[in-house]
Amino acid sequence: MSTTVYQAKRIVTMNPAQPAATHVAVRDGRILAVGDLDRMAAWGAFELDTRFADKVLLPGFVEGHCHLKEGGMWDRPYLGWFDRRDPQGKVWPGVRSMDAAVARLSEIDAQMAAAGQPADAPLVVWGFDPIYFGGERMTVEHLDRVGNGTRRIVVAHANGHLLNASSAMLAAAGVDGDCEVEGVVKFDRGPLAGQPTGELQEPAAMYLVLKHVGNAGLLAPLDDAGLRAFGAICKLQGVTTATDLVNRLGEAELAVLRRNTDDDDFPVRILPAFQAFHGTHGAAAGAEHVRGLIPTSTDRLRFGLVKMMLDGSIQGYSARLRWPGYVNGAPNGIWVTAPSQYEADFEVYHRAGLTIHSHTNGDEASLAAIDAVERVLARAPRPDHRHTLQHGQMIDRPMFDRMAQLGLCANLFANHLWYWGDQHHDMTMGPDRAHRLDDCRAALDAGVRLAIHSDAPVTPLAPLFTAWCAVNRITPSGRVLGASQRLRVDEALHAITLGPAWTLKLDHEIGSIEVGKRADFAVLGDDPFAVDPMALKDIPVWGTVLSGRVFPAGG
Repeated sequence: MSTTVYQAKRIVTMNPAQPAATHVAVRDGRILAVGDLDRMAAWGAFELDTRFADKVLLPGFVEGHCHLKEGGMWDRPYLGWFDRRDPQGKVWPGVRSMDAAVARLSEIDAQMAAAGQPADAPLVVWGFDPIYFGGERMTVEHLDRVGNGTRRIVVAHANGHLLNASSAMLAAAGVDGDCEVEGVVKFDRGPLAGQPTGELQEPAAMYLVLKHVGNAGLLAPLDDAGLRAFGAICKLQGVTTATDLVNRLGEAELAVLRRNTDDDDFPVRILPAFQAFHGTHGAAAGAEHVRGLIPTSTDRLRFGLVKMMLDGSIQGYSARLRWPGYVNGAPNGIWVTAPSQYEADFEVYHRAGLTIHSHTNGDEASLAAIDAVERVLARAPRPDHRHTLQHGQMIDRPMFDRMAQLGLCANLFANHLWYWGDQHHDMTMGPDRAHRLDDCRAALDAGVRLAIHSDAPVTPLAPLFTAWCAVNRITPSGRVLGASQRLRVDEALHAITLGPAWTLKLDHEIGSIEVGKRADFAVLGDDPFAVDPMALKDIPVWGTVLSGRVFPAGG
């Protein structure tokens, strides 16, 4: 049994009993000793590895809410507002107006035609979000300007909850003025009154189109190339454990996951969550399916999570908000799962001993989840369940207090503060509620176990950036949303290491650098405690170590 001792400029352990060290010993993929060089000698001979002597080690970052399609979305063109870098390093410039979006689509259409693709071949893009365009919504009138109007166009929104389709695409999908599926938005005035605008909100409406094009959005098929690209991104961002928080876990998905995670060169541990909403199984069958997968877990592939959804997206106006609703008067959103059905299904998965992560964006949805969990726990008590509310952008202190009493965890979408903070302030929830957006401080003060996340590819996978958002709470306009709700740097780092490890029931294995845990490290170029908090997002990442195996970011 060989032992390797890694020397570092500083090791930030996230273990309060020993906050810092300079050396860590690794044997059989686990941490054998932490301290100074003299302490390493207690376990006998070792090989000293000094490649990190000028680096800072932290526990490997844990992304408790992301999607593996962060690596695979790039097989389609990007149409987002912000500039964004793909896994190969190419920067895709953002589009800053509806006209610019149409122009980008026209360029892609022309490229497809030049490549000999037929006029009715689908043109699928992703990353779009009209909320940045001053309230103007994309419609068929925009998309039908592309080419000669015959192109089947699908524009997937950044939030994953909406898409836009051209008239040709709607016609191919049979979506017309007679369609009564909730989420099919229709013109309310003008010559097209009563006809679909082309905006489809939430899975039931989106599926009408997606079943005809397949590869669009977070539910598109996972392939080897996309999963490998995801692993490359994780190395670049210091992530050693990541979730896939919507996965059908069918034979095809499982084959891709197992084929790649069984390879010693795959650099990240994956926890896929079974898609319990609009899935292929009822709750009882779904629970049995996930329970059957648990014994097949390996170090790099862990089963046991279930993903449920209540509402949609706040910036997409499909989230459910309590009174007084949306500040601009938009109608309240959509129940992706009816609260009564959510409670019934939640109880089935809960009684099966599984860990449930529930999507709740608006505060009405969060409250509905808390009420349901309270009733389920009264009927079926279960210590240490660690069920988690995901996103929870509008959860307030009274709700956090109730969550603490119920043992509910929170994984808050702190990146919203930067990406949509100004829009929430001005257009969706208004200043008062926006100043407590993703209120990490209230969660911790109430005693709720806290994680923060990126929801990649909704926003880029980058835990240090997520921590930066929670620490600074600044928006692109320079506005600080809730200065009193800022986290300290140590609290934010906890929320990207031990915090998410707790929500995944892996805190006994990962999340801190201490004896017996997996040798998972994020290798940084600077000390997060030594830089200005505004520079936290700019700390360079050298690479990662996963269960003792070193993965340089560029390797």
